[in-house]
Amino acid sequence: MYGAVLGDIIGAPYEFGRGRKTKDFPLFSRYSRFTDDTVMTIAVAEALMNDLDIAECMQKWGRKYPDAGYGGMFRHWLKEENPQPYGSFGNGSAMRVSSVGWLYDTLEETRNMAIVSAVVTHNHPEGIKGAESIASAIYMARNGRSKEEIKAYIESEFHYDLDRTLEEIRPGYGMDATCQKSVPESIICFLEGTDYEDTVRNAVSLGGDTDTMACIAGGIAEAYWGMSDELVSECRKRLPEDMLKVLDQFVRLKK
Repeated sequence: MYGAVLGDIIGAPYEFGRGRKTKDFPLFSRYSRFTDDTVMTIAVAEALMNDLDIAECMQKWGRKYPDAGYGGMFRHWLKEENPQPYGSFGNGSAMRVSSVGWLYDTLEETRNMAIVSAVVTHNHPEGIKGAESIASAIYMARNGRSKEEIKAYIESEFHYDLDRTLEEIRPGYGMDATCQKSVPESIICFLEGTDYEDTVRNAVSLGGDTDTMACIAGGIAEAYWGMSDELVSECRKRLPEDMLKVLDQFVRLKK
């Protein structure tokens, strides 16, 4: 889960076209900070680890960090007394799902819980598919499956086009926060990556929804390669104590 959170932090300064579509950029700066991607990743993890209501946890964390950069529809959802799903196919369902890929013992259960985590807001088929595909990729990566096996499974089950290269995608790619136009691209960033850092740099270099795509790709990359102690430390120093407590519980649970 550190991989998703740190991806968000690294990608945040370059969102909305603030990067130069290059992999050569400072990994950290004074603008490297968590966004709504991290807040909701923490919320879902806390709910699942403690058998709490997912929507209630998301509202609790969202209200605690109201200025983290939520989309318009989600901001309204956070304020509702009886929040209902609103048919979203945005990539929010995919960016918050990383803990699901780690917490369950079978791929079937992982996929089922990815759906559960998505439908509280993202009950559109594409929103559900985005969450399922990323949780599946993380589950397979942490269980030693090869990139080829992960790619074949995602293509077969979710019908994303993963045969494109980043070199082909990058020139015409722009900001797109839908699952359809950012989840497969994020997976390709992982498939072309050589380690965690290279994967995140791939995601930022596309110049789209950089924090969310780095969050998604980074979550898979951590499961596949792991992360250095130095990167984990860089992540921790940029998070408040309440989030660190959830991450610490997650690490204890996965030992």
